[in-house]
Amino acid sequence: MSKQTSTLRKYGKQSRKPKSQRLFAELPQTPVRTQIQPTRPADDNEILEKDAFEELANKISTINIDDENYVPEASLRRSPRRKTQHALLESPSVEPAKLQTPRVLSPPISGPPDKSEESETIETAGSKGGLQVLSWPEICPPGDRIVKIAEASYAEVYRVSNERGTSIIKVIRMESPIKPQTKAQQKSGLVDEEPHSESDLMGELKISEWLADIPGFVVYKERYIVQGKTCRELLETHQAFHKKLKRQDPDRLQFYPSPSRYLDDTKFLVVELGDAGTALEDFGLESADQLWDIFFHVAIALARAEAHIEFEHRDLHEGNLCIRRAAEPIPPEDRERDCRFGFSGLEITILDYGLSRAHADYEVEGSRPIAYDLERDLSIFTSEHAPQCEVYRRMRSFLLRGDRVCLPPQSHKKAYEAGVDGPITWAQHEPYTNVLWLAYIYQWMVAHFKGLKKELNAFKRLTKELWAYLDPDADDNVPSFGSTSDVVRFALESGWIEEDQLMGVREEIEKSILSILMNDDAGKAPEDEGYIESPVRRSPRRRQQKHM
Repeated sequence: MSKQTSTLRKYGKQSRKPKSQRLFAELPQTPVRTQIQPTRPADDNEILEKDAFEELANKISTINIDDENYVPEASLRRSPRRKTQHALLESPSVEPAKLQTPRVLSPPISGPPDKSEESETIETAGSKGGLQVLSWPEICPPGDRIVKIAEASYAEVYRVSNERGTSIIKVIRMESPIKPQTKAQQKSGLVDEEPHSESDLMGELKISEWLADIPGFVVYKERYIVQGKTCRELLETHQAFHKKLKRQDPDRLQFYPSPSRYLDDTKFLVVELGDAGTALEDFGLESADQLWDIFFHVAIALARAEAHIEFEHRDLHEGNLCIRRAAEPIPPEDRERDCRFGFSGLEITILDYGLSRAHADYEVEGSRPIAYDLERDLSIFTSEHAPQCEVYRRMRSFLLRGDRVCLPPQSHKKAYEAGVDGPITWAQHEPYTNVLWLAYIYQWMVAHFKGLKKELNAFKRLTKELWAYLDPDADDNVPSFGSTSDVVRFALESGWIEEDQLMGVREEIEKSILSILMNDDAGKAPEDEGYIESPVRRSPRRRQQKHM
């Protein structure tokens, strides 16, 4: 980039295909912090354009990209926000979605929580159509195996296996009593994770359902309440998990209460999910093909979710990304494609939507997004206990400043502080947060690669320009990706991905492996509350774009 360019700057390798054949799946770029403009009536031409777009969106459409589809150097976006500048590549010729009045299933955007607004609740079996209430021995009966595998934002994650298969259960403590800490636990520095409100939990569950049919996101199976004292198997795996972590990091604190402290009235929401494999933090990266596939599987999944439900993950670190080997790697001599993507045999699954934001019906007037309000606890921005804490600060700094400058921890001590568009609101759609997490995943994989050094160097060399536009520390005169859709476009134009690799939806159907639920499911009717005919819920597709 040191050499002065001419009027047009072109990104990636230029395709030699005829213009009519230069197609890729429609992944619309969401404008970055664009000012809301008054609505106006649509004319006949616009209505025809919307009808055509609806037909294309339903099958992940393709669009023509002309050779001239590059923007002048003077108009390139130099930071993620500059409102008068444009993205790396122009979006399809459709208007962006109209931004509705934000709402969060948590405190409002401009101040402390307002308890006057009613929120959804999680009904238990005591009310008609409520969730089943199970005990821990029913979750872990004799013969089943339970292993604690992770601790997410506000949940513990276990793998349960039996002769029917394997599931992941996410265990979230609800507001309920628990034994106080012993003196030994207090001395050890144990910090109890606070129980969570039902509105927080319902938000994540809804987002999980909206994402269910998008490849790359976890398969949702069931949910239920677990209440009562622990069983021996749960206590043993909890203790083994923390002993292992202490060996790896002697200074690590334990944030989740020991199951030995559960009482008869201690309640948890348990969400049963499909087994997604091994967390990235525990997966050995040994080939460049794995780097290409993991990174772009994540980018494609996020881009699809951005387009379907204006999704932002906001917590996509190495513990919330799972890797599973779905096929054998394809050696170079057997490859029938010239691209870089799709040869490792790996699949990825994005987990944990506890801090996420999504809006399934954003094109519907008056609809509201779901977003966890991070202003409720600013310690996530002031903490420095893990590398990903800097990404949290970068997200909030972007809301405050609108550029790539990362404010230090001491600058994040006033909740609902005024940013570039007024008081901070996490209900606002800012797809640049997904770009920040993609940059984090890229850096993490490069730093933890265990394969041949020459393979890593080749990967870094080929993706040098990509990283330049991902890098959150880049100079202000360097263009930036504004969304993961931008990243996917760049990969398509560079020849790393082929358009047909973006097609398809999830096909597999998974059911609960827990015997107590299998027996009860047999007698349920489809209209019963809690019945799941299929865990695959069709997400509302982007049928038309509304004017800002």
